[in-house]
Amino acid sequence: MPTTRGHATAITRATGSIHVPVPDAGQLLVPTQVIFSPETKLQYRIERLLGAGGFGQAYLATRRGRSSTVPEQVCIKVSARIDGWLREAYFGLLLDGNPRAVRVFDRFPLMRADGQVLYYLALEYACHGDLSAHLQGSGAAFTEAAARREIAGILEVLGRLHRGQLLHRDLTPMNVFVCDGRKLKLGDFGIVRHASNVRGVTAGTMNVSMVPSDILASAAPKWQTRDDVYQVGQLLAMLIKGDARARIRPHDVRSMACSDQLKEIIYRCIGERRKRYEAADDLIAALRTPPKRLNTGVLRSLDGVHLAFTGILSRPRDEAKRAAKRAGAIVHSGPSAKTTVLVRGRPNPLQAAGRDGGIKLLEIKRLAEKGHRIRVIGDAAFWRLVDGGGSRPRGPVTPAAPSARRAPRSGTRPRRPARG
Repeated sequence: MPTTRGHATAITRATGSIHVPVPDAGQLLVPTQVIFSPETKLQYRIERLLGAGGFGQAYLATRRGRSSTVPEQVCIKVSARIDGWLREAYFGLLLDGNPRAVRVFDRFPLMRADGQVLYYLALEYACHGDLSAHLQGSGAAFTEAAARREIAGILEVLGRLHRGQLLHRDLTPMNVFVCDGRKLKLGDFGIVRHASNVRGVTAGTMNVSMVPSDILASAAPKWQTRDDVYQVGQLLAMLIKGDARARIRPHDVRSMACSDQLKEIIYRCIGERRKRYEAADDLIAALRTPPKRLNTGVLRSLDGVHLAFTGILSRPRDEAKRAAKRAGAIVHSGPSAKTTVLVRGRPNPLQAAGRDGGIKLLEIKRLAEKGHRIRVIGDAAFWRLVDGGGSRPRGPVTPAAPSARRAPRSGTRPRRPARG
């Protein structure tokens, strides 16, 4: 039976604790049930079940009693396990006041009539539910400006964790909540772990639908900050797409309805692990800073340069490689820290992330961020260099044939032609 207010008060006076009755149908709480917090002395009337997950169950509840800090409507989260509750309670205190973290107003344990202890949190109620339910219900994608702003807000919370060597590991559409004005807030810190070193932490229990494939394949057994970044990249893509039902694959990025720069950011987040942004602060900077232009300019010679090609050239690639080697260049199959020149042809319409978002161009930009100076030249400039416009001669030099008519020597008068 639901606990009445009077019944709860009587038990409190008699025993100094609350013995919550055992509900039916597998729910830990039932509608109209009232629970009492020994911490704040507030009561919460359970209205309905909102959802259930790894932590336990979440219910909409109404606060009873006056409070200047706890709103009238809250979300009561309840679990039979203490480990996740302890972390959520701790991070609620750590992040209290952060406008992008779901607030924790109250935290307390209670014992049921059968002797089992349940662990409670009174949380900020997100009126539009979690991101997954919101997108499925509304079907409305976020504009690019709104997506950038909202994800940058989530990253502010994640950045604070990363700076403290903490890994979230559960940045899913079910743990990002939509509040008034479609403002996103991050919640559920139940599996946050401390990384004692740069190698990360063991990838344990988590939502496999949002886990990078190399983690699932055990190719990368340790979860790192860049794996949190992968999940944020997925969230960003889902906002643009307006759908959180399936993860975004790298080959999906080129067709997304956003700017090429945002395509590059998303691709880098969810692409090859070693090339992702290393932590939340790096991704914030990418979202808020205009992209740098590629280092272009005039090149006088290819002699001694380390060179790679990208795009569609005006002549066959093999011919270009042979010509570059004849001009003294060292040809690479792709950009690396040793590369000094990239020859760029026409963009491939199937390249990863827009006109300037081919895989090799993305790598050039990533290397430039690390301080590597790589010059980009066009296809026409390359062929001018190798076709005699400044490259060093290779092998024996053949002297030029004498001209049929020589120029007069300086200071001498040209001879007049003989008269017939």
